[in-house]
Amino acid sequence: MGEAAVEILSPPGWPRPSGHAHGVAAAGRLVFVAGQIGWGADGEFASEELVGQTRQALENCLTVLREAGAGPEHVARMTWFVADREDYRAKRAEIGRIYRELMGSAYPAMSLVEVRLLEPRALVEIEVTAVVPA
Repeated sequence: MGEAAVEILSPPGWPRPSGHAHGVAAAGRLVFVAGQIGWGADGEFASEELVGQTRQALENCLTVLREAGAGPEHVARMTWFVADREDYRAKRAEIGRIYRELMGSAYPAMSLVEVRLLEPRALVEIEVTAVVPA
C-alpha cells in the first residue's frame, strides 16, 4: 500500500478533537465500505454486547478495505450508528482501546448517530470511506 494522500484539516483556534479529525482532504481512488455490523462472515454475531460487536464491525470494515488494497491509514471518513448512546458512552474507553488496536493512529472525520438498526440484534453499524493513492 502506498503512502496515504490524506490531509487532516484543523481550523486555527478550534479545540483539538479527541479520537477524530474535524475534516480530511484526500486525493486518489475512492473506496466506499457499506455499513458493517458485528457479525462474522458466517452471519453469526461475535458477541451480544457493544464492545464485541464493535470489534467485529471494525474488523469487517478492514477486511473489505483490504480487498481494495487499502488499510486504516487510507480511511478518510467513518460514520458510526449505535443503538444506544448511553451504552456507547459507558463503554467508550473499551471501544477506544479496540479502535486504536485495529485502526492505529488513523483518526478520520467521524460522525456518531444513535439510531434503530435494521438488524434487531445489532448494536453498532460502521461505514467507511477511504482514499487510496493512485
